[in-house]
Amino acid sequence: MTTGTHRDLTAWQEAMDLAVAVYEKTAEFPREERYGLTSQMRRSARSVPALIAEGAARNSTREMYQYLGWATGSVAELETDFELAIRLRYLPRDVEVFQQARRVGRLVNALRNSYGKKLDEE
Repeated sequence: MTTGTHRDLTAWQEAMDLAVAVYEKTAEFPREERYGLTSQMRRSARSVPALIAEGAARNSTREMYQYLGWATGSVAELETDFELAIRLRYLPRDVEVFQQARRVGRLVNALRNSYGKKLDEE
């Protein structure tokens, strides 16, 4: 469906920025969360651009659609972890990176919807 690579996708670019922001924010978490919430949030954030890239490398509309579904799940998991971090007072409610995660989620969903329409046409 695309002629470029995953690097050309806005969703991938924004997801990479999000992953960096998550690493930076979680560095401020309490030390006892190193193997708990910090680790989990970083894994979720890393998986979003990785899944987009892997799906794009498959050269199949159906597989890209599937990988984007998994990326959507990772964004939802990350948003849930942000909510927990906010409730635990590790982050303020108005933290920008939480809004960034929501934007990435919308981008991934929009991209997935475009692949879904392509599947319907096949």
